Amino acid sequence: MQPRNMSMSGVVDLAAVKAAQEAKAKAEQARAEAARQGGGGAVSPADLVIDVDEAGFERDVLQRSTEVPVVIDFWAEWCQPCKQLSPVLERLAVEYNGRFVLAKIDVDANQMLMQQFGIQGIPAVFAVVAGQALPLFQGAAGEAQIRQTLDQLVTVAEQRFGLTGLVVDPEAEPGGGTEQLPQQPAGPYDAALEAAVRALDAGDLGGAVQAYKNVLSEDPGNTEAKLGLAQAELLQRVQSLDPQRVRKDAADKPDDVQAQIAAADLDLVGGHVEDAFGRLIDTVRRTAGDDRDAVRKRLLELFEVVGAEDPRVVAARRALARALF
Repeated sequence: MQPRNMSMSGVVDLAAVKAAQEAKAKAEQARAEAARQGGGGAVSPADLVIDVDEAGFERDVLQRSTEVPVVIDFWAEWCQPCKQLSPVLERLAVEYNGRFVLAKIDVDANQMLMQQFGIQGIPAVFAVVAGQALPLFQGAAGEAQIRQTLDQLVTVAEQRFGLTGLVVDPEAEPGGGTEQLPQQPAGPYDAALEAAVRALDAGDLGGAVQAYKNVLSEDPGNTEAKLGLAQAELLQRVQSLDPQRVRKDAADKPDDVQAQIAAADLDLVGGHVEDAFGRLIDTVRRTAGDDRDAVRKRLLELFEVVGAEDPRVVAARRALARALF
């Protein structure tokens, strides 16, 4: 029931990603078909805001997040800021018309979930997209800030995971339409990809690397295998590192290319995406020849982990181009 990949906040949860562009196309086709059939499989506006507890978390949040981004509002009855924030989120959930679902979790009644998300205070708002938990904001927030955050969320969910949202029909019965996106038939490499995911979950990084390479040997363009291999190799690289030593070396030796590369790997695993990219771009500016090329190559590998469509990657590519030319 625990959210997957919390230690990699901000990085791709590859266990849930299925070839982003293919998934996007399939989801759009499903929405178009549902609309053509007069809203068949659509959900009611009442289904866009749900109360969730520990027993239903896997079904109502994790599983649902493979269809639509799920925004989680952690609240409590005694929390006055929560009483100001929650109505705004509920109104926006309806206004966004199926682009996300709002799950409300009472922290007093669901202490385990509060602990699993590492929440220190409320209100706290997270999102779960394709099984990956992402912090959005904590404390009071203005509606403009909330809208900006939600816009970024639904854009990334669509571009990276193919999640175009739910079809909403005001005439639909509440509680219906949960299967509006038809299950796609298994692809030719699904078994091999699932084996790689199981290896990752078991900590067998070498096995995961080999499984992804096996897929790519037959299908070099397989998006999930590319992403999976990039993440598995990253985790394999940092497995034996001493974080304190790496951080000290990077701080003491700003011109040491390998020290900066190792620190950037740790940054990314820790979810500090911009820090990882910025560190390597700065190193590119300070280096030349083989050293510069080594840093550039590692940066491109980290782009693969995060994904080409991610706004942070787009910005970093522009910065890298400026640093190189």
